[in-house]
Amino acid sequence: IQFVESGGGLVQPGGSLRLSCAASGLTFTSYAMGWYRQAPGKERQLVSAISEGGAGTRYTDSVKGRFTISRDNTKNTVYLQMHSLKLEDTGRYYCSALNSYLSSSDRFNSWGQGTQVTVSS
Repeated sequence: IQFVESGGGLVQPGGSLRLSCAASGLTFTSYAMGWYRQAPGKERQLVSAISEGGAGTRYTDSVKGRFTISRDNTKNTVYLQMHSLKLEDTGRYYCSALNSYLSSSDRFNSWGQGTQVTVSS
């Protein structure tokens, strides 16, 4: 099982980025997917999740209204569109399959390298 994240970068406050995560080695449509963020010196935390078919989405309070998660099951890819980025969004972003749509725990304990998002003026 492999997750390959991309799309991070350095952006000014208020800017936007779109992250992508390509998944392989699993039946993608069978799993809810999530984006996690690990800020410097902190634990990795779930930021957003999307259900297997994509109809259900949820977000941690700090990103509601600014981030949008989506998935393309034909491409085994999940996306995170981020707008109005804030300094506190800085961190390394990872994607993973979840135990369930309502879970915050990853299913396989298999992590990619992540993609770094740095919000700085």
